[in-house]
Amino acid sequence: MSKLIKIDDNYAGWIKDLSLRFRQSQIKAAVKVNSELIQFYWELGRDIVDRQATNHYGDNLIDSISEDLQALLPGVKGLSRINLYYCKRFYILYSKVPQLVEQSEQGEKVPQLVEQLKMIPWGHHRYIIDKCSGDLNKALFFVNSIIKNNWSRGVLLNFLDTNLYERQGKAITNFKATLPAVDSDLAQQLTKDPYCFDFAGLTEPYHEKELKEALLHNITKFLLELGNGFAYMGKEYRLQVGDTEQFLDLLFYNVELRAYVVVEVKVTSFEPGHLGQLSAYVSCVNHLLKKPADNATIGLLVCKDKDNVFAQYSLEGYNQPLGISGFEMSKVMPADFKSTLPSIEDIERELR
Repeated sequence: MSKLIKIDDNYAGWIKDLSLRFRQSQIKAAVKVNSELIQFYWELGRDIVDRQATNHYGDNLIDSISEDLQALLPGVKGLSRINLYYCKRFYILYSKVPQLVEQSEQGEKVPQLVEQLKMIPWGHHRYIIDKCSGDLNKALFFVNSIIKNNWSRGVLLNFLDTNLYERQGKAITNFKATLPAVDSDLAQQLTKDPYCFDFAGLTEPYHEKELKEALLHNITKFLLELGNGFAYMGKEYRLQVGDTEQFLDLLFYNVELRAYVVVEVKVTSFEPGHLGQLSAYVSCVNHLLKKPADNATIGLLVCKDKDNVFAQYSLEGYNQPLGISGFEMSKVMPADFKSTLPSIEDIERELR
């Protein structure tokens, strides 16, 4: 670090500004490169499909293209036979969407969807192609989710592996009857059924307290599973209600809904009495925490399993916005799992 930074505040500020501008230019350059790459892969996939459709080329067309391009462009990545197959599948998957046309930065007319696809790295696209091939709606769901939430490749793979598309918005709720139309649709989409708690890492048998502690120990993953916009407010959240103390399992605030969300976790099957407790807590939050600018508080019951019909009937008796979901943990270990593992002493003895 130079002496000028140490003695001249103006100079130090200018250097810091330069470094930020350089980083921003790097990001813009990377985005531009990705955009051009996706455009090229789209056009390449289209050309492969068109040429194969003419029947002038055999099944080995992609092999020939890969071989010839790599001969002309030695050392260039992305021209392997496998990647060219991805280009073809990429085009086939999204070509079914009506291609509204818009102007590109260069003044060219390009499909509107392609402009969205260019916002996502190619590595993300390959995961989507593998997991959503043949299911256009599912693919578009993940495309839109990545753009909206800026998911990393690891986050995307996690949600692909845990069937987020199939779980999203599937909770049993009474939102349509208890919330305004706009809020009810958004609230419904923020639910899941079942919730995936694999990250909890529990052993059988486990109790509610253990499950809640495990969820909060992995709070980042828990918030990610809950969905976009959830802020954690507290566990066993204490409310002074009249002469009594009430403790809410988990309290969140959702910035998209602009509403508190009370979450009650049960390690047993759904029982109607759970809703009575949850409804009471929702009322308490509305009276004690909710501000005039906040929307109605929502209650979410997450239990081990439920009968969907019985759960839906049970909700009809409540005028509070409530939802019921299940949860699953496919990675729960048996109780005697730890006893089968070698101790540190056993490992050291074996190494010696």
